Amino acid sequence: MEKIRIGISSCLLGKKVRYDGQHKLDSFVVGTLSNWFDFVPVCPEMEFGLGVPRETIRLEGDPEHPRLVKTKSREDLTVAMEKFCRDRVAKLDKEQLDGYILKSRSPSCGMERVKVYSEKGMPSNNGVGIYAAALMKKFPLIPVEEEGRLNDAALREKFIVQVFTMHRWRLMLAENNTRGGLVKFHERHKYLLMAHSPAHYKSLGQIVADMKGKRLPVVQAEYLEQLIAALRLRATVAKHVNVLQHLAGYFKRQLEPDEKRELAETIASYRQGHFPLIVPLTILNHYIRKYDEPYLKQQVYLKPGPTELRLRNQVY
Repeated sequence: MEKIRIGISSCLLGKKVRYDGQHKLDSFVVGTLSNWFDFVPVCPEMEFGLGVPRETIRLEGDPEHPRLVKTKSREDLTVAMEKFCRDRVAKLDKEQLDGYILKSRSPSCGMERVKVYSEKGMPSNNGVGIYAAALMKKFPLIPVEEEGRLNDAALREKFIVQVFTMHRWRLMLAENNTRGGLVKFHERHKYLLMAHSPAHYKSLGQIVADMKGKRLPVVQAEYLEQLIAALRLRATVAKHVNVLQHLAGYFKRQLEPDEKRELAETIASYRQGHFPLIVPLTILNHYIRKYDEPYLKQQVYLKPGPTELRLRNQVY
């Protein structure tokens, strides 16, 4: 498949754009994700013209509306940087990004938990970087994550699943931008949605069922908003078990008693935390191929991303 376009903080690719002239190369991003992602690098501080090396900057004041200030000279960059960031993220429209990876704790790029200093010089970790705030306001639906949080298997899986889903959505609009295309998209994502939010799956099904008489772009916008809201919710063990049991139900007539027992025991062991999710999924995929179950073959839940990324290998 074509590579997916992802925005990223330039320093994570090994570019020496940080205040001290160094980089923050991330080996997972460069060594693994680069096989599937085409990165669009941005360093707002460098592009703004602060140079390398440069004086450090930090957020100060109200965490909801912080000021961006040079640490030593005390020059206030807030107004100019906010304008620059708004203009810079607006230019990303043409890039058709399906996600974004930001540098954590950065006063420009940090997505959350960025230090904001009070008038007395005391920091609180509840700020958002100036550029990150502009980015998430401009593109509220694209998946955004920080490089540090991608070390967590569950957060990594959730982010990558969102990115690939966004990419499939974009492909659907390009290749089959019809009501039938939306129906097909919804069918393929049934069990993925159920694993994240049965309630959203139900409401999305209602959106698809009520399309008649409505303008397709309006329906698609409503669907996409609910789709992303669903995938941002955690896919819990209980919800995964519910989906696994639904999938197992497709083979109640084909399987021998000992095969049924083995599958049920494997799902129970997953529920108890003895196996990662990949174990029951591997057995189910075997039966899907063996009995040629066409509806399940199209289900994104069974392979939400490339096998090499091992998304479900560490998800318990």
